[in-house]
Amino acid sequence: MTSARETTTTGPNKDPDALSGPLGAVPVGRSPRQLAWIRFRRDRTGVVCAVIVACFVLIALAAPLITKVYGKNPYTLYGQDDGLLNSYGLPIRPNGGIDGAHWFGVEPGLGRDVLALLVYGIRTSLGIALCVTVLSVVAGVAVGLFQGYLGGRTDYVVGRFSDLMMSFPQQLFFIAFTPVIVAMFVRPGNAEPTWIRFAALVIVQFALGWMALGRLVRAQVLSLREREYVEAARLSGASTARIVRRELLPNIWSTVLVQSTLLLPVNVTAEAGLSYLGVGMQTPTPDWGLMFQDAAQYYQSDITYMFFPGVAMVVFVVAFNLLGDSVRDALDPKTVR
Repeated sequence: MTSARETTTTGPNKDPDALSGPLGAVPVGRSPRQLAWIRFRRDRTGVVCAVIVACFVLIALAAPLITKVYGKNPYTLYGQDDGLLNSYGLPIRPNGGIDGAHWFGVEPGLGRDVLALLVYGIRTSLGIALCVTVLSVVAGVAVGLFQGYLGGRTDYVVGRFSDLMMSFPQQLFFIAFTPVIVAMFVRPGNAEPTWIRFAALVIVQFALGWMALGRLVRAQVLSLREREYVEAARLSGASTARIVRRELLPNIWSTVLVQSTLLLPVNVTAEAGLSYLGVGMQTPTPDWGLMFQDAAQYYQSDITYMFFPGVAMVVFVVAFNLLGDSVRDALDPKTVR
């Protein structure tokens, strides 16, 4: 005969994630966020990827401190000043000039320290991608919420505008309009400030980066606006802004979070690609894309220089994508761990 305690703790209606303690006692009041956190902690891949991503973020934030402790900066031409390059601009020492003074070697051509370039390159690429992601998420969520809730003519007009923006080929748009935006702020013959190029890259990527999330939010709002709690809020006289903020937005935050984690690595690779093609950040600003651009000229003679930024980008992108998958699984109440 099953006791009352056993029935309470092992009944079919109990969430297995809610069980804890040596006796299987059920804690009261555990929220969906707490259950999601429990599921995420059980995902070893997600935890490892979260640690890797956090390390990249810390490196980007602490780049000045790291280079100060290291004793090198990304702008000094160590290879030329210290005679570390031969007549062809290649490191004299093997493995790209790796030694006790330059842990990752020196850059072919100019002779800058590769480790300092890599650390500051993470800062540049991640900073641009983060700005684009934040702007895209804010715009996509705002547009999708009001488009889906208001419906009718608003939905039609905004939907056709989104279709128009999505019809542009992204890479061609980025390549064509980045110089145009820079020229709007810098007169011919004048020096180009770094922040101008930074802002131009953020603007062009944001211009075509918010529509996909906006459509996803709109689709969710269309299914939520007919729910009973939304109808009750509407009948009680609540304003549209209040309904959107208090009733709709809390129910789509998990989707927004997952899409944000998947969008950021896409923006990192897009920014690096633009710099590689020559329309992104410009020398001497450290950047992952510029490192790939320079390495492509010397990969047959100095493969080491391409190795470090290549490994860093692959690890970052893979870790962030796997982290996004883990977050999605953790937020899905149907996921069984």
